[in-house]
Amino acid sequence: MTHPTEPAHGTEPSANAEGTPKQLEAKYRALVEAIQDYAIFTLDVTGNITSWNRGVTKIKGYAPHEIIGKHFSVFYTPDAVARGWPDYELRRAAADGRFEDEGWRVRKDGTLFWANVTITAIFDEHNVLQGFAKVTRDMTERKRLEELEQSSRRMSEFLATLSHELRNPLAPMRNAVNLMRLETLGSGDQRAPRDSATLRQCQSVLDRQLSHMTRLVDDLLDMGRITSGKVELQYSRVDLADIVTRAAEAAKPTLGRRRQRLDLQVPEHIAMRADPIRLIQVLQNLLLNASKFSPPGSRIAIEAQLQPQAVELRVIDEGIGIPASETESIFDLFVQHKHGKVSDEGGLGIGLSLCRSLVELHGGSIRANSPGEGMGSTFTIRLPLGLDSADEKREAAVPLPAGALRVMVVDDNRDSADSLGMLLQAMGHEVHIAYDAEGAVEIAGSFVPQLALIDIAMPVVDGFALLRGLKNMRGWSGTVFAAMTGFGQPSDRAETKAAGFHFHIVKPVELPKLQMLLAMVEQGTIADAGPAGNPPSAP
Repeated sequence: MTHPTEPAHGTEPSANAEGTPKQLEAKYRALVEAIQDYAIFTLDVTGNITSWNRGVTKIKGYAPHEIIGKHFSVFYTPDAVARGWPDYELRRAAADGRFEDEGWRVRKDGTLFWANVTITAIFDEHNVLQGFAKVTRDMTERKRLEELEQSSRRMSEFLATLSHELRNPLAPMRNAVNLMRLETLGSGDQRAPRDSATLRQCQSVLDRQLSHMTRLVDDLLDMGRITSGKVELQYSRVDLADIVTRAAEAAKPTLGRRRQRLDLQVPEHIAMRADPIRLIQVLQNLLLNASKFSPPGSRIAIEAQLQPQAVELRVIDEGIGIPASETESIFDLFVQHKHGKVSDEGGLGIGLSLCRSLVELHGGSIRANSPGEGMGSTFTIRLPLGLDSADEKREAAVPLPAGALRVMVVDDNRDSADSLGMLLQAMGHEVHIAYDAEGAVEIAGSFVPQLALIDIAMPVVDGFALLRGLKNMRGWSGTVFAAMTGFGQPSDRAETKAAGFHFHIVKPVELPKLQMLLAMVEQGTIADAGPAGNPPSAP
């Protein structure tokens, strides 16, 4: 029988209820050894490895016998070793008690991983350095996500800049096409009627391709806005049948060229709360997509069905269909149908991704279905009616066309300024053109316009500075100022509004919107301009 005051055979005196110091140390070592998500090991005072846990084997790839006794700099890149970074880490840890760092480290197989490293100095009871404890975490996945987010931000900024730069050449092209619409081609000369018909056909081709190019630029810019979270919906109370009709009108030229029949089966008087411009954009994209992947002469339909607190819209085509494996992936950004198309209309693989994003911003959903290849497709949108919001507003009424106005155009892009000036003159307005702020101020001494269209991004003196100068001139208090720019995000509109512009015009300017702006200026309906001075869209 063991004496009560003596330890049992094979045991040491108890330090506490949890076990002896050696038992506690063994438990600690077992715990450290069991950890696999963290590399935990110790170094001597010179940096040689003295212990190892399973986590180090998992993260760095070495077995204990391969690495114990070697210097820990083996985990560092040649560049880091050459600049003495491992020794610097030890000096900092010894001086401060602890050092933390992040950077690239090297595994046994030579691959790199992004590591979070903490080095803690170990001192004895006399404060003499005994070595170091080092904990390493593999943060490669976090680093990858951060780089993806940063890349996404850079891509959004690039898309916005690209879209703006593309709008600059598009603006004079659109002005020229609009001018061709107003002029009687072939009049006043001896050319044969056939020549005039040819010119009219050329004008139609330019108009169609310019609209297509503008739509691609808009899609690029919109995706940049969405990925950076900068899209703000402008809600109003709308009628669904009106939205569908307007989307059909926008897609009508494309459908007409392909002799495709559009069948609308939408009940009247379905009221809902939505951003009408964005909803029209979604339906137009779906119609153009259906047209692209459907043969000439085929039928395309839009059907609507009212449900409790929601409405379902279906765009149905008789086209080439979608394989079951692609019904989800076709909504991904830059993904295009792999099985060909039956139209010469190009694309960037943005349209369907943009549709999904805009529908989801409305609190809705979109899905694609197809019986199989060659059997057509159906895109179904489900949207909440959302009529109980207090911030809804009705769309502004469209004014009648304007009479003659005095207009100043200021743009450092001469083609853009000249073509817009020619267009305004063809519409019967008195126009003065300046190519920079200095020229505008010179004209302003003898000509006070009712409307001043001012480009924002001019060199030397930009549109904001010119606006301040013109507003301080005698007689200019009644002038309406419209900013012209390739940027149209809500923040851009807010900036021009805060600067004192009455309107914000995104290049290239479509003729109906320009006519609407002129009418509003003539009739003095500036208060009806809407948020950030944006003229309402043409019906």
